[in-house]
Amino acid sequence: MKKCIVTVLGKDTVGIIAKVCTYLAENEINILDISQTIVQGYFNMMMIVDVTGLKKDFTAVCDELEQLGQEIGVNIRCQREEIFEKMHRL
Repeated sequence: MKKCIVTVLGKDTVGIIAKVCTYLAENEINILDISQTIVQGYFNMMMIVDVTGLKKDFTAVCDELEQLGQEIGVNIRCQREEIFEKMHRL
């Protein structure tokens, strides 16, 4: 299984989760775990997703998610699990 971490940060607005999850579903990306919080009007979501069935290039998906974030007013980042773990190792 190939996993990646998707983070979404920005001002809270209606439909953020719906739009991100719709994009993931349309690209056969399965959400394995999801956590989201809203603190004083700021939205924060982190997802662990399975990209095993991905039909597109991983970089293209990351670029499209970033573009989606710009369209809805949030910052979306996508990283492979192994890179995320190495960056956040103590």
